[in-house]
Amino acid sequence: MKGERRDWRQLLAWLLTGLLLAGCAGQKIESSFQETEPSETSLPLLGYAVQVGAFTNLDNAVRLMASLQGQGLEAYYFKHSSGLFKVRFGDFTTRDAALQRATALQKLGVIDTYYIVMPKEYAVANRHRDGNVALRKSLVETAEQFLGIPYKWGGESAEDGFDCSGLAMTVYRLNGMNLPRNSRQQYRTGRAVRMGELRPGDLIFFATRDDAQVNHVGIYLGGARFIHAPKTDKTIRIASLDNTYFVKRYRGGRTYLGKAPAGDNL
Repeated sequence: MKGERRDWRQLLAWLLTGLLLAGCAGQKIESSFQETEPSETSLPLLGYAVQVGAFTNLDNAVRLMASLQGQGLEAYYFKHSSGLFKVRFGDFTTRDAALQRATALQKLGVIDTYYIVMPKEYAVANRHRDGNVALRKSLVETAEQFLGIPYKWGGESAEDGFDCSGLAMTVYRLNGMNLPRNSRQQYRTGRAVRMGELRPGDLIFFATRDDAQVNHVGIYLGGARFIHAPKTDKTIRIASLDNTYFVKRYRGGRTYLGKAPAGDNL
């Protein structure tokens, strides 16, 4: 009998230990999900795009971009992971539509070889897996690839902030989200975020002229730092929100991804 009591006590102890461990495991799983955010975006997602060119010289990519813009296309260049400069354009609903436009441009001699970018290739396509964690990382990494590059936009006026907003638009579109072209439109499209709630990949806006209208935008990196294109032909660089110049001209932050958690990331 004593041996049986010991066995029952031991069994009960094992059961209680198992329940406690299961409870702890459940808490860990729940907290890991709480670190993510809803995998949603307030921006329309890009369809099929056409990628062309492979240049060692930035000016060649800019010329091709300007030529495509002359065809009524919203083209943008970027630095590929290979180190070469490439150009993308289009937001086609089907692969056939993208192929038809690319083939037509090829016949006109505007482009040479091309590659059709599929929607599933964009970072935004995988946002459901981790609630935008990888997407935010990809936005930052994409922006960092532009560091040191003089940003040019085919002769468009820098007075309306086209250089800086063009950078933001390109970074978002390379990740599959159709961010508007102009900084004021970008400002109106996003959801307002307090400075202490900014997260990497969000956009921050400034008014650098006397009329106090938003005309400049940067891509937030975290730690009060952001990437922006200062002016035409100036290189893209990292700046600080702690800088007095930007503190005086700051107009607010916007997010296009999920709901930012409370907390001061600055």
